[in-house]
Parts: sequence; structure tokens; C-alpha cells
Amino acid sequence: MKTFSKNFIFGIGILILIALSFSILSGGLGEKKEISLSELVAKINAGEVAKISVIDSSLKITLKEGSEVVASKELEAGLTETLRNYGVDQSKLAEVDITIDTGGAMKVFLTIVLPILGPILLIAIFIWFSARQVQRGSMQAFTFGQSRARLITPDNQKDRVTFKDVAGVKEAKEELREIVDFLKNPKKFLDIGAKIPKGVLLMGAPGSGKTLLARAVAGEAGVPFFHMSGSEFIEMFVGVGASRVRDTFRLAKKAAPSIIFLDEIDAVGRMRGAGLGGGHDEREQTLNQLLVELDGMETDARVIMIAATNRPDVLDPALLRPGRFDRRVVLDLPDRHDREAILNIHSANKPFAKDVKLSLIAERTPGFSGADLANLVNEAAILAARQERTTIGQMDLFNSIEKVMLGPERKSRVLSMEEKKISSYHEAGHALVAGSLPHADPVHKISIVSRGRAAGYTLKLPTEDRHLYSRSHFLDELAVSLGGYVAEQLVFNEVTTGASDDLRKASDLARNLVTRFGMSEKVGPVVWSEKEELVFLGREIAQERNFSEETARMIDAEVSALIKQAQVRAKEVLSQRREKLDEIATILIEKETIEREEFNQLVVENNK
Repeated sequence: MKTFSKNFIFGIGILILIALSFSILSGGLGEKKEISLSELVAKINAGEVAKISVIDSSLKITLKEGSEVVASKELEAGLTETLRNYGVDQSKLAEVDITIDTGGAMKVFLTIVLPILGPILLIAIFIWFSARQVQRGSMQAFTFGQSRARLITPDNQKDRVTFKDVAGVKEAKEELREIVDFLKNPKKFLDIGAKIPKGVLLMGAPGSGKTLLARAVAGEAGVPFFHMSGSEFIEMFVGVGASRVRDTFRLAKKAAPSIIFLDEIDAVGRMRGAGLGGGHDEREQTLNQLLVELDGMETDARVIMIAATNRPDVLDPALLRPGRFDRRVVLDLPDRHDREAILNIHSANKPFAKDVKLSLIAERTPGFSGADLANLVNEAAILAARQERTTIGQMDLFNSIEKVMLGPERKSRVLSMEEKKISSYHEAGHALVAGSLPHADPVHKISIVSRGRAAGYTLKLPTEDRHLYSRSHFLDELAVSLGGYVAEQLVFNEVTTGASDDLRKASDLARNLVTRFGMSEKVGPVVWSEKEELVFLGREIAQERNFSEETARMIDAEVSALIKQAQVRAKEVLSQRREKLDEIATILIEKETIEREEFNQLVVENNK
């Protein structure tokens, strides 16, 4: 439709140009003074006429004074005969230069050829434009099944990445060094009879560095890198995905040694038979072709396929069997030392203030991925630039941590004095319970400044990376979650909707303690629920219930008992330390923020 509109406008433009040309070339006869034949005869007899040009039935008269007038004559009679009938003086007429103007080729074109040729010409132009668009579409149809992979060549120094550019993931890099060695020295492995894995599957959380690590393998080996996302294989036309898979492997084999990197392989590699189309949908055909290409790769082809996913649980078992994705590499979230190394890489080209200590930032960011840390440094740079500063300070990085975790500050959200007081006691309750229980995470910051959807927040972070969690830790965290709820009850004798999110988190944690972690003494060490996932939908929509109604009642009773127990513990802490609760809340109302050092002083002094 867009193309038709362009062609239509183009045709109208040509018509306008032709009309203007005709008007100009026609001489603009209508603009000259017209006289009658009797007036013309009078002027001839008076000797005022120098020249008469006959153009069909029109007369163009040039007077001796230099002006021009026009007149009309009868078509059936000649000019001389017509003037004679009007009584012209023959001797005077003989002095007048009379010429017959046929208009030449231009007039013939404008009056005869153009009215016929013009529409034909417009139709021809329209057909030409339409055929051109059809030709483009046909060419696109011919290339529809070709590979859409983006190629990074070894000589592209700008986009080249090596293992030096990848911080952390030490074990993963060691696993992949063998792949680099094979691409460089395949004979060493082939001589001893070793078979190099055809495929390597990188598994890790989003932002853990899977794509970067795959590019680093290609950069270390100095081979072409074909990068494609799993979603790019899927089109509405059946067979396109399979065709693109074939073409991608063809290009990679032609450029061997090379690496094919398939990001988000779960888009095409999900378990077969679970989709709405059975075994005949486009996604499964693409997967089948991918399996065929992996099986068809020769040992000495020197083409390695690396795939990445954060959902290895939904992949088809056929992908993971030996001979296809033989090697599976897990990328964990970085620990404290790895986070500091990642921060050093992302801060290499940024102007930091002398007081910046990235070790403190690494300490405050447990659970952050590499992408989160990169975003943190970038947000700090944006914050410094917004404040017209030329260097990035420590507070910029601290504020960026909170922005990444909780969202931006909502300074426009002004609380009333009553709401401010409630929010202060709420957050003071969380913080005081956390500071009083031995197994809870330490408090780093308390604030009643709105961030994201929260009216206030208590930032708790572990002192070191934790991989195993005890029952004591979970019970303390349950009490901390209910600290704000209990503080509102204790101080105001009623609760607000501000505790809704805390209650939801506490309920989920208590239910997991009972049904998943086996940490309930009454229910016992049994997993009572399994999450069942419909693979083709990509989300958990059902929960299998493999227990009786009696067991369900027992689970509900135990969950309720754990929450009530946590509520009692929180109430005991806050009741015993009511003066400290009031002190913390008062400081929050006044300053809106309490940092870790100030809070620790308050809690330590009180414990003494």
C-alpha cells in the first residue's frame, strides 16, 4: 500500500509537469487582447499592421508599434477572402506580412500525440514501478531461507574479545580452553584418538556472561564467529528455520575453523511433543534440522557449536545426549572477588574519584550478575554527569546499587506527616529485628525515600556470599519480614497496606520451608509439591498436588504456625527494645536515611 501511494503521487507529479509544459509552449494566447475582424480590417487600412500569423482559426497580429493582439477567423474561408468580405484595401493588405504557422513538431506532439500517449505513458510507468517492487519481493523470497547470522571476523579488532576481557568464571574458562586448543591444534587430539565435543552448552543466569565468554573463545582461537539468536530461526513460514540452520552450518564449514554461537537456544530447542502443533510445527522442524546438522559434522570439520541458555530444564533430551552437546559449562553468579574484578574491567575507561573503593561496592552487591555490575557503573556515570561533575564518586556507586536493586528515587512522591511517621516505624521495625537476631543478614541502609513501588526500604545484605541456607537463618528472616507489620501494630494499634508485600514474601518463605526444604519438624523431610511446567508456554502455570486433603490441612496449619511464631519473635524484640525503636524512627523522620555505621552504633550501644 505504501508503494502504491508513492507511485500514485509520482504519476500525478508527471501529469502536472506535462500540463505546465503544455501551457508554457502553447504561448499563453489567452493573455493577449482580442479584436474583431472589422477592427483588424480598420487597422490594416490605416497601415498599423506589420504581420499576421495564421494558427488554425486564430490570428496573431503584430502591430507596427510593437504590441500584439489576437483575432479569430472562420475555418471554412481563407484569410484573404475573409478580409476582402470585410472591405480590406488590397494595396494595404499587400504591405502586411502574412504567414501560416502550423506549430511544427511540438504542436503536433502537444495537440495530437500527447492526449493519446500521455495515459499510456502513465500506465507504463505505474506497471514498471509495480514490477520493480514485485522483483524485490521475489528476491527477498529467494533469500528468505538464508542464514541471518552476524559474522565477527578474526581481523575485526574492534569487536574482538579474549579471556582477558572476561572476569570471573575461572572454571568455565578452563573448560573452554580445550576448545580453543582444538581449533588451533586439532592434530594433537586426533592423533591420540580423542573426539572433540561438537557442541558446548553454556548454562547460567541472565547476564552471567554467556555471550561474552563465547566471543572470547572465538577471539582466543582467532576464528570466524557466527552469532545468531534462537528466535531468528522461527518464522511464520514452515521450513524457513530448517533452511536457515542448513545455511548457517554451510557458511561455518566453508569458513572452518569457525564457531557457531546460538544464543537463547531454548527458543528452538524446547522439548518436542509439548507444543500446540504436535510434531509438525515450525519450531520442531528447526530443532530436527539442528540435530541432523550436529550429527552430520565430521570429526575434522573444525566447526564448534556453542549454545547458551538460562533454561536448561526445558531443553529436549536429544540435544543433550553424547555426540551433540557433549560438554555443559555452568556459569555461576560472581563471588565477591569476581565482582571486584568485573567492576575493574567496566571502570577501566571511566574517571573515578580517588576515594572510590570498588571492594566496598563488590561487598554490597551479592547476587549481582556481570550485566548488573556493568549497569551499576553506567548508572553511576550518568548520575555524576547529571550533577555536572567530571568524576564518579563513591556515593554515586552506592546510590546506583539501590537504583539497580529497587528502582529510581521518587522524589515527587511526597508523604504526609502521618504517612511519614508510619513508614519510619515500619522500616525501623524491620531494621531493629534484623539487628537483634543472630542469623539475619546485617542492615546496610534504612530509608523512607520512595524507590520504585516501595514507600521505604531496609537494605539487608550478607557479609559474604552464601550458597547454603540454614533453618535458623530462614526463621530469623521470617521474623524480620514481619518486623514492619508488628511495629505498626505495636505503635499505632492497627496495620496499613504497607505490609502487604512483606506478608506475601513471608507466606512464600514459610510454605517453601514446609513443602520444599523439609524444615518443618511436624510435616517432616518430605517434598510435598512439585512445580509442573507446560514447556511451550514458558512459564509455571500449575502446581502438582501429590498429597491428600489431610496433608494439605497439616501443611496449611504448619505454615500458619511458622508465621505466627515469627510474629511473636518480632514482637518480643520490638517490645523489649521499644525505646530504640522510637529513636530509630525519630532519626528517620528527621533525616529520612540511616547508613550502616550509624545504625550499628545505635544497636551496639543498646546491646551493651
